[in-house]
Amino acid sequence: ITKGGLSKKTLNIALAGTGVGKSMFMCHCAAANLRDSKNVLYITMEMAEEKIAERIDANLMGMAIDDVHLLPQDIYEKKINRLKENYKGKIVIKEYPTGGASVITIRSHIEKLMLNGFIPSVIVVDYADVMKSTRAYDSLRHELKLIYTELRNLSSDLNVPIWTAS
Repeated sequence: ITKGGLSKKTLNIALAGTGVGKSMFMCHCAAANLRDSKNVLYITMEMAEEKIAERIDANLMGMAIDDVHLLPQDIYEKKINRLKENYKGKIVIKEYPTGGASVITIRSHIEKLMLNGFIPSVIVVDYADVMKSTRAYDSLRHELKLIYTELRNLSSDLNVPIWTAS
């Protein structure tokens, strides 16, 4: 459908109701990008880093999350090492509290990662509606518009696609 994936410099938004699976979808997108040997930065503001990693691991292994928990540690590590051999992309998962990160916070984190040699090919922000605005407005609608505009500008500045949900 997308003829090779998302275009660079784009903000892509998954729209769905509460509890429908937006975070699961974005974990799937992160895993798909890792399979394509792309570097993924996953910013989470609702779920723990460990839960996101667990979902992505299960997706990459083609297993249900409950089945991953049943694997003995040595088998789990063998599967993870096999994934690392087959997929050259890297992932960084960064957790912020709800309302604890703005686009400026994310940009600063990315700059630190780049200094350490990690350059994201795609960024996932789970999710933009709970980010902190860089300016206070009387209306939540205006704050959200600013957040989405700043995310789009970030994607343009970094020349990467960004996924988020609403």
